[in-house]
Amino acid sequence: MAQSILKQKPMETKSKFSRKTFIKQITTTGIVASVSIRNYGSPTVEISPAISPTAPLAKAEDKKFVPVMITPFLQNGKIDYDTLTRLIDFYLAAGVKGFFANCLSSEMYHLNEEERLALTRHVVKRVNGVVPVVATGSFGATMNERVEFSKRIYDTGIKAVILISSHYATKDESDATLLSNIETMLELTGNIPMGLYECPSPYKRIVSPEVFKALLETKRMVYHKDTSIDRDKVKAKLALIKNNPMEFYDAHTANTVFSLQNGAKGMSAISGNFYPEILVWMCNHVNDPLRQKDVQWLQAELEKTEDLISRAYPMSSKYFLEKRGIPIQPVSRSSAQPLTAEQKKTLDGVHQTFLGWCQRLGIQHVSVQ
Repeated sequence: MAQSILKQKPMETKSKFSRKTFIKQITTTGIVASVSIRNYGSPTVEISPAISPTAPLAKAEDKKFVPVMITPFLQNGKIDYDTLTRLIDFYLAAGVKGFFANCLSSEMYHLNEEERLALTRHVVKRVNGVVPVVATGSFGATMNERVEFSKRIYDTGIKAVILISSHYATKDESDATLLSNIETMLELTGNIPMGLYECPSPYKRIVSPEVFKALLETKRMVYHKDTSIDRDKVKAKLALIKNNPMEFYDAHTANTVFSLQNGAKGMSAISGNFYPEILVWMCNHVNDPLRQKDVQWLQAELEKTEDLISRAYPMSSKYFLEKRGIPIQPVSRSSAQPLTAEQKKTLDGVHQTFLGWCQRLGIQHVSVQ
């Protein structure tokens, strides 16, 4: 199927294809498109006959890149849903295989309850079932409030409700307390699929392999976003999920090759909010014996740029995406400070580096016009 499409002349997706058909095409066949999204309706798409970051291996292991979505805002501070639509289409054209909505990158702590729900609902509606969406649900001052909010956000159509580990125990409380509180949450939420997120805020609560094992045994946990950085802990957790439906995603870009080659389902790092095609390429080729030289080279390159793009995040990502053609405003609720001229210059340099990666690896990066 991919080969036949590659032989086609560039074409526009208008009346011939539904939007859902277009998304399926780019997420399953490995075709990266030059996307022009006008009036935030169905995108006009030119299929580019070039090697793409989504081109699957002959025996693909279905590794996934799942972006932690940022939230576009208007100048008045309200959520910019038009740009959010364009951003979703951009991610899909890059080949992502899922979305993590209402997360720290989304500035979730700076959204009210209704905005968190509306934001997630918009993502689910636009994605239209082509790839799964998960979202954070553990908001509320009490256990009952967290249970109620989890049910409400699950009703938006997401595949799993993600629980922040630090929402279930204070810094001074033991792992036994953490486990007990999460188990209570599970008991009160019926059969809703759940996941864990070692979010750095309000503080980073790393889930130990022991707690991880106990939660796996509940058969309710289907998703885990790991931020431990510690490779020994990562490897121990990955050993526990063999033959288990739990999907493990590492948030640490420096762990990309290590985690994926040790059994992680995919990556969910902030670098994907700058160049998702690169993380998609890594997921697709990390175990390809013919591309190991490129894989190791790219891993080193990603580590060099990680500190640069992390400064002033998520504003840095919004600036970078605007350079890439997404009409996103330099507005953030979590930070009122604009980027400095020096920070912009640094990101301009990273953008040129990204283009060089694409050229070396044969990636047709997504072009938004």
